[in-house]
Amino acid sequence: MEESGAEVIAVGSVEEALEVIEQQRPDVLVSDIGMPGEDGYALIRKIRELEPQLGGTIPAVALTGYAREEDYTKALAEGFQLHVAKPIRAAELVAVVTGLAKMAGKL
Repeated sequence: MEESGAEVIAVGSVEEALEVIEQQRPDVLVSDIGMPGEDGYALIRKIRELEPQLGGTIPAVALTGYAREEDYTKALAEGFQLHVAKPIRAAELVAVVTGLAKMAGKL
């Protein structure tokens, strides 16, 4: 992602992600579903509860090893715009993030 010109902020928990969103308002969120403690679904629910000006409408992609049809459906129902199964090539992830940023008017 950085080689493509993106600024990447990596965090290790839902709490850290919410702090970054509060402070920096990233253009796109890429979240794993399987995280220690709270999962990616908990993260996106908390984000979607925020006011838009506080990051509540940030475009988000679920990047996950859970690749069944019901996982895809759940990710979208929880508030992600896209569900991408791992493994994914770097170029594909760049394209996904770029597409979300364009849709949100960030590019």
